[in-house]
Amino acid sequence: MTQTGTIRVVAALIRDDAGRVLLVRKRGTSAFMQPGGKRDPGEDDATALAREIAEELGCAMVHDSIRPLGEFDAVAANEPGWRVHACLYGIDVTGDIVPDREIAEMIWIDPASPPDIPLAPLTRDHVLPLASRGGVAGHA
Repeated sequence: MTQTGTIRVVAALIRDDAGRVLLVRKRGTSAFMQPGGKRDPGEDDATALAREIAEELGCAMVHDSIRPLGEFDAVAANEPGWRVHACLYGIDVTGDIVPDREIAEMIWIDPASPPDIPLAPLTRDHVLPLASRGGVAGHA
C-alpha cells in the first residue's frame, strides 16, 4: 500500500549579487530544489531554517534578514504519492557556502531562464517564477 500525505517544510530563497538563485540536490536524488527541510519538534520556522542552512550548506543564516515570501503546495520531488507544503523565506547568509551532509551538489541559476536540469515541482512552479519577478531578495 502506498502512503500519501503532506510533508511540511521550510525553504530558503538565497540569491547572489548577480540575482542568481541557489539550488541544491540531495544525495540519491535527481531534482534540484531550495535548501531547507522539515522542522524538528518545537522549532519555529526561523530556527528550523537556520539549522537546515547550517547543516546543508555550512554557512549561517543572518537572523534579522528572514523575509516571508509565502506558503506553497506542490507534488513532492522525492517521495512518490506525497505533496509538500513549504513556507518560503528570502534570507541572507554569511560564510562560505559548501554542500554538506545530505547535499550532493549545489548550483546558482538565473530564475528567469533555468538550465535544462531536473527541478523539484515546488521550485519549478512556484519559487523560480516568484524569484524571476525581481525584488525578491535573500543574499549570499
